[in-house]
Amino acid sequence: MMGSSDPEFEKNLIDLLPNLYRFALRLSRRQDIAEDLVQITVERALAARGSLDPGARLEPWLVRILRNAWIDMTRRNRTRGSEVDIENTPEALTVDGRRVTEAALMLDATERALDALPPEQREVLLLVCYKELSYAETAEILAIPVGTVMSRLARARAALAQEMGIK
Repeated sequence: MMGSSDPEFEKNLIDLLPNLYRFALRLSRRQDIAEDLVQITVERALAARGSLDPGARLEPWLVRILRNAWIDMTRRNRTRGSEVDIENTPEALTVDGRRVTEAALMLDATERALDALPPEQREVLLLVCYKELSYAETAEILAIPVGTVMSRLARARAALAQEMGIK
């Protein structure tokens, strides 16, 4: 087991930093994230250096730590969503909470109304209105006539409006 201060370990770690950075850059494709990953790797390696088998090669161990840090980071970002610096979005400083709440409620009501539609109407509505496909493209994808697309879309729009209390 290595001691708390091992100059050889630290020197070898420093020597491998360029390799770790290149690997992190390939994983993340972003310089700032690659730098963060290398920093996390170094911190974890220093904290866990006592668990490294003295006969084991350092680089594979460090790469494994870096890869695990990348997996942790992507999982965390997937559940957290994207982050935006408040300084880069001055419009966010003047958020109208009431309008944001109303928009969220409207979106929720719309999603519930969409879920209530029959599948064939929901498909046509999503393809034409959300994916912005033409009636002909939608008909081709669904293997139905253009007239059927138009009638299903009309019924879907009417049902959606009724469900949401618009008509």
